[in-house]
Amino acid sequence: MKLILFLQQSNIDQKLKNAPDGGYAIGVWIGYLLPFVLFAGLAYWMYFKAKKRNENE
Repeated sequence: MKLILFLQQSNIDQKLKNAPDGGYAIGVWIGYLLPFVLFAGLAYWMYFKAKKRNENE
């Protein structure tokens, strides 16, 4: 797993070096962080729903 993360990081660094402009670099960062933000939001939503369900019982 660490190897995959290492390879992805170097790929992003190379994409940022070869970026034609700042807008492309921002898009790369958004695309890199978006899955983590979505999963964190999903986890929070699931936790909130489970907590609310336990309070109602």
